[in-house]
Amino acid sequence: MIAELIRRSTGREVELVRIDTTGDQRSDVPLHSIGGQGVFVKEVQRAVLDGRADLAVHSAKDLPTEPVDGLTIVAFTARRDARDALIGRRLEDLAEGATVATGSVRRRAQLAAIRPDLEFRELRGNIHTRLGRIPDGGAIVMAVAALQILDLTDRIAQFLPVDRFVPAVGQGCVAVEVRGDDVATTVAVAEVDDAAARAQVEVERAFLAELGSGCSLPVGAHVAGEVLHTFLADPASSRVASEQLVVGAGSHATDVERARNAARRARSEVG
Repeated sequence: MIAELIRRSTGREVELVRIDTTGDQRSDVPLHSIGGQGVFVKEVQRAVLDGRADLAVHSAKDLPTEPVDGLTIVAFTARRDARDALIGRRLEDLAEGATVATGSVRRRAQLAAIRPDLEFRELRGNIHTRLGRIPDGGAIVMAVAALQILDLTDRIAQFLPVDRFVPAVGQGCVAVEVRGDDVATTVAVAEVDDAAARAQVEVERAFLAELGSGCSLPVGAHVAGEVLHTFLADPASSRVASEQLVVGAGSHATDVERARNAARRARSEVG
């Protein structure tokens, strides 16, 4: 997708370099047990730093907020639908004690806050693999954007609203990194940068950065229109902090600081 965007925007041919990441190689274990956020990006970043590739393409939700020496994020692409969705059955149609499969601690915490009776099962693998693992009488949770890319949105049983099921930071957006000294690639890739998506994702990333780039707690932040939705939970205590803030009325720097302040409040509330 990003290769075609760059080709159309610049007229340059783009060669794809396939990298198997730790997250790809260890699809049999929960993400949080092998490093959580970042397991899909480190090897890709290394390929750019050592010259095997000129740019790194990431799902923005997988990209830690701590910068990597020598790399610069030069583009956030136009955003797809950032919502999560249930595949299988709707939430209200799930029987007492039904099973929901998801590898995301955030999604588990959000669903458990509304339906504490639900049972959860780990879910990893590519999209088609996950679609084949819907529990009997239950559901799986997936990002709508992933289904859009493969034209599989007809499998969705229920779109989950962002005010109650806050998406992961950067969900639905693609981030592109290049070497900081690579001016030619930076100029070429800048053509696919979407100003609105960049502003949204940078505010969301400010919330996560304040919590700590390696935060392993269930966390979400999403800008929808002029509202920043935030979510933080502590699975051990079942405490949840959520907030909705108006953004876009002042400067971008003000919105970033408001997101950081929201993270401080959430961390204090969750304990």
